[in-house]
Amino acid sequence: MSEGTPAWKRLVLPGEPPASAGLRIGNFGQPRPLATGLKVPMGLQFELREQTPRTNDRWRGPTAKPVKALVAGHGDYRLGVRPVIHNAQGNWVRSNVTWSHLTFQLNRFNLDPEHHRWISQFAALYKAVREVYTSQETDWIYLDNFTSPLLWPLLREAEQLGIGFVGNKKDVVVRIGSLAEISLDASQTDAAGPLLLQSRLQIDGVDHPLEAAGVIAGHGIYSVRFGTPTVFTLAPAAGPLSGEQRHLVGQVEAASVPAEDTVEFLGTVYPALQRTVAVTSMDSSVRFPAVMPDDFERTETPHLVITTVETDQRDWFDLGVIVTVGTITVPFGPLFKALAKGQTRLKLVDNSYLSLQSPEFEQLHELINEARALHEWETGLRISRYQASLWSDFEDLADETVPAVSWRAAAAGLKDLTGIDLVDLPAGVNATLRPYQQEGFAWLAFLWKHQLGGVLADDMGLGKTLQTLALLVHARDSRPFLVVAPTSVVMNWLNEATRFAPGLRIRTVTATEAKSRTQLADAAADVDVLVTSYALFRLDFDAYQALNWAGLILDEAQFVKNRTSRAYACAKELNTPFKLAITGTPLENNLMDLWSLFSIVAPGLFASARKFTENYVRPVTLGSSPERLAKLRRRIRPLILRRTKEVVARDLPPKQEQEVQIALNPAHQKLYDTFLQRERQKLYGLIEDLDKNRFIIFRSLTLLRLLSLDASLVDQKYSGVRSSKLDALFEQLDDVIAEGHKALIFSQFTSFLKLAAARLDALGVPYCYLDGSTLRRSEVIDRFKSGATPVFLISLKAGGFGLNLTEADYVFLLDPWWNPATEAQAVDRTHRIGQTRNVMVYRMVATGTIEEKVMALKAQKAQLFSAVLDDDALFSTALTADDIRGLLEP
Repeated sequence: MSEGTPAWKRLVLPGEPPASAGLRIGNFGQPRPLATGLKVPMGLQFELREQTPRTNDRWRGPTAKPVKALVAGHGDYRLGVRPVIHNAQGNWVRSNVTWSHLTFQLNRFNLDPEHHRWISQFAALYKAVREVYTSQETDWIYLDNFTSPLLWPLLREAEQLGIGFVGNKKDVVVRIGSLAEISLDASQTDAAGPLLLQSRLQIDGVDHPLEAAGVIAGHGIYSVRFGTPTVFTLAPAAGPLSGEQRHLVGQVEAASVPAEDTVEFLGTVYPALQRTVAVTSMDSSVRFPAVMPDDFERTETPHLVITTVETDQRDWFDLGVIVTVGTITVPFGPLFKALAKGQTRLKLVDNSYLSLQSPEFEQLHELINEARALHEWETGLRISRYQASLWSDFEDLADETVPAVSWRAAAAGLKDLTGIDLVDLPAGVNATLRPYQQEGFAWLAFLWKHQLGGVLADDMGLGKTLQTLALLVHARDSRPFLVVAPTSVVMNWLNEATRFAPGLRIRTVTATEAKSRTQLADAAADVDVLVTSYALFRLDFDAYQALNWAGLILDEAQFVKNRTSRAYACAKELNTPFKLAITGTPLENNLMDLWSLFSIVAPGLFASARKFTENYVRPVTLGSSPERLAKLRRRIRPLILRRTKEVVARDLPPKQEQEVQIALNPAHQKLYDTFLQRERQKLYGLIEDLDKNRFIIFRSLTLLRLLSLDASLVDQKYSGVRSSKLDALFEQLDDVIAEGHKALIFSQFTSFLKLAAARLDALGVPYCYLDGSTLRRSEVIDRFKSGATPVFLISLKAGGFGLNLTEADYVFLLDPWWNPATEAQAVDRTHRIGQTRNVMVYRMVATGTIEEKVMALKAQKAQLFSAVLDDDALFSTALTADDIRGLLEP
């Protein structure tokens, strides 16, 4: 129990079942008069000893001292005995007789052989069954540790042999009783007053003090009364002492049960307590309830109360589950263990039973399992502040819920987004927000107010940067915000801030400024927003970690989707109270993309990656659990905001998408088929171990994709084979340019883009070119946006985000990829707010090649995205061995 638990609840420890009656023996008094003769009598000297700490030198100094009187604050008491002999002057003395040298003293001191035999037997019995002996005091045996109950008949034999039981002074009396009883006496002087619980020790029906009482290894009790004379009284118990009985020995102070808790004590604690320790009321002031027999099943409806209590960790709350049946409180631990084992009923403290065969208990088990999985350390049952949906499920189940104050404030709005009030746009924002953008800003302001992280996942081109800039103006703090973005997008933040939030003090970080903590601190001084790249953030993380940030903004947050990457680790570890992820593609490849984002911005929303895989990825991938998909969508809904252009930006012009199927010319097709047969034969034996052979497999797939575009990309000796894909592109492009349109041409392969550039050069058509190696990126983009250049060649990786190219109205995708989100981002460089013309999109697919298979696989990936974020379709998530077989099939 915790330290805050009332004393009366801590009065007893978990008990042991009552034992059958044990050994009872007669009384022993002082030894008989010593026999005359030449043989020297022996005795046992009894002494109460206080245990003291060892000295610095573990082999020297005493570890205990004799107790002469009771004092406050004493250490642990132990009842020690050691052998003594009767000298010629009639005194009991120690001489050189010790437990470890008994064998050698028999003849030396002319000891009584029967006494010597008994003393030796006493020591042997102690050593035979004792626990590991660690005391430095070889002269003493402590009866507290004498585990054998044969001690009592052995003491009876000592009386018959005339062995003396003595103390260290002549005025000490040692008495051996026949029965020791420990009980608990209850009294209540006033019906409206507290109930007092007092431990009581009786030996042979006579009360004995508890101040210097102790347990003899669980089968007996001793008590010492100091005075003239000082009296040692020992006696066996009727049977093995229960845990409660052991605990009561030495409990001098009475425990007080407040009047308001009396009913709970009598109904819950007393029925269990009385089975292991006698509970009486000597003055008859307390009336005890009748205890139910075994197998009595309670029919009252269980009452469930669920609470959250704030912890020292900002994002976590202790979760309390209290079930009561009538006056009985059901302990959470045994209840959950019974549910986990599939038991049909649970035995309660009063011997009655509670049936667990009800839907409520089944649902409770499921919810507790989910909450336990959120926090895998041994911290008890906890729930995250981000788990508003899980809390709602608990509320639906419980009869009563008592959330923490800060929990209530955060969760109330999260559970229903319509509960978030609109926030006035700050004066520093130089823009007119569309209604959906105003709602998005209000949502961000709510998260900021309650220090909750989230994911702004609006469709590409809907103004996520503008909404975030509005938040930054609204939340302007004495500390700067840190924005991390791809290198190619860093300057875009500066440009957008200058345009929409001119009063916002914003600065970008260069590689030179990020080399040391001091330089970075200087760069972050006197600014509201510091923008850096993922590369610099990763390389100089210690410098960023050393500063005090108001919040972290992750732009194009798909860059941290890989939980094994350094960028992910840095984003997760950065110390800041607020984290926001901005991405139009929160889910690109599989559900683990989502887990990675939420583990950064909302730690505790989901359990570990392993648990998330078990609970969501596998069931949903197999399509075997629509309920899991529904639960996943319900869990993420409060902390992700996603609007599509089709829904909120109806004023955008139409976007027409067309798949252009291109048949390879005969020479091209024959060469492709030859390579396909060779690669198929090589790969079929490697697919089963996809992880081990991933590099080889994807190298072969890439080769086939290159062959679908242009054979010379594989080997220059095939340069004589015309590219069917380029021929088809320029047939389309001639008309586009002639009609005064501007076109974006995307490919994942820069080598293929350069072949397209060579044809444009040959035709004398001006163009712009952008890939990852482009140094003056902004100049290239400005030349396309402002000049007469009709064509922009862009690598998919370098130009798939951070560009606003509404000047173009035609998009050509030269090679399909199985990640539809990447393609969608490329298309939306032009189909976004600000576009006034219809956008034409052409996906160019070589028939009879791997590209057809990629298109089918991409459709499955698109289902994954929409199933989680847009609708309830089922989907397949990962690139599996079966997927690869499909790519290689004729």
